Amino acid sequence: MGESASSKASDDMSWGEVAQLGLRYGKIPLALLAVEALYWFITQPSDTLALIQVTEAYIWNEVTQLMFGEGASTLSTHNGWMTRIDFHHSSFPGLNNQVGLYVSDECAGVHEMIFLSTLVLMTDGVTQREKFKAVAVMCGIVYVLNIVRLVAFYPIAVEDCLANPNQPECLNGMWNFHTFVYQWGFLIVLLLMWLVWFKFIGGASSTMKASQEEKEQWRIVIRKRWEQKHFVFIGIMFAFFSIAWFWINGNSTAMDAKNVIDFCAFSDLTTPNCYEAQNTWDNAIQGAWSFAALGLVIGTIGFYDIERKDSEGNWPQYESTKSDNAKIESKTKKEKPKGSWRNRSPSNEEE
Repeated sequence: MGESASSKASDDMSWGEVAQLGLRYGKIPLALLAVEALYWFITQPSDTLALIQVTEAYIWNEVTQLMFGEGASTLSTHNGWMTRIDFHHSSFPGLNNQVGLYVSDECAGVHEMIFLSTLVLMTDGVTQREKFKAVAVMCGIVYVLNIVRLVAFYPIAVEDCLANPNQPECLNGMWNFHTFVYQWGFLIVLLLMWLVWFKFIGGASSTMKASQEEKEQWRIVIRKRWEQKHFVFIGIMFAFFSIAWFWINGNSTAMDAKNVIDFCAFSDLTTPNCYEAQNTWDNAIQGAWSFAALGLVIGTIGFYDIERKDSEGNWPQYESTKSDNAKIESKTKKEKPKGSWRNRSPSNEEE
C-alpha cells in the first residue's frame, strides 16, 4: 500500500514540468501568431512582394495562353507593375467581353509559404537540416499550386458564362472558387502536406530523435535561462509593436488616405489624388513596418537561445537540470543496501 502511494506520487508532474510541457506544445500557435503579425505588416503597403507577383502574373498569362489560345488573356500593368491579367471571351459580360484580375501580394502564395515553414521549423524531433530541406521543397510545391489555382480561373469563368452569356452573374463561380481556396482550400492542403511529411520522416519516432542527438550540433530553443536583460528585450518588443500600431491607426492622415485608396480601387480610378493617397499610406506603413520589424528582432533575441553541443557531444545543462540529476543520484545512493546480505533482517527484506 505504501509502495503504491509512493509510486503514484512519483508519477505526478510538478507545476514546473506542466509549464515546460505547455511551452513545448504551445510554441507552435505562438509562432503562428507572430508570423501572422509579421505578414500583416509586410502586406499592408501595396505590392510589397512585387517581384514574386510579377513572376506569377507572367507565368499565369503564359500558361493560360498556352492552354486556351493566345487570345485568352493579356498581361498589363496595375499600380505600375506587370501584375494585371485580362481574360477575353465572347461570352464574358461588358462592352469589351473581358474580365480584369491582378496578382496582389496576398494572392502571391507567400502567406501559405510562411505558415507551412513555421509548422515545419517548429516541429520537434527533426534535424535542422531536414527542416530546411522540407521548407525549400514545400515552398516550391506551394508556388506551383498557386499557379494552378490562378490558371483554373479562366476555364471556370468560360464554362459558367457559356451557360449564361454576357451576364455579370456568370462570374460568381470563379469568385466562389477563389474565396473557398483562399479561406479553406489552401489551409487544408498545407496541413495535409505537413502531416504527410511528418509521417514520412518519422519525426516522432525514437530513431529520429537518436539521429538528432548524434548529428545535430546546434538548435534553436525557447530560452531556459532568463536574465533581466531578456525581459527588457521582451518589453522593448511590445513597446515597438505599440508604436507600429499607433503609427497607422493613430494617424488621421494615413487613415484618410486609406479611405481614398479604397474608393479608388472600388471605382477603378487612377487620378493624381489616388496616387498621392497611395504614397501617403505607403509611407505610414513603411514607418510602422520598421518599428515592428525591429521589435520582432529584439523580441526574438529575448525569447530564443541557440544551444551548441560541447566537445563531448552533450547539450548544455543548466542549474535546474543539474540539481535534479544530483537529487536522483543522492536518492539512489541512499537506497543502495550496505553490508552483507547475510546481515539483513527479515524486516528489511520485506521492505
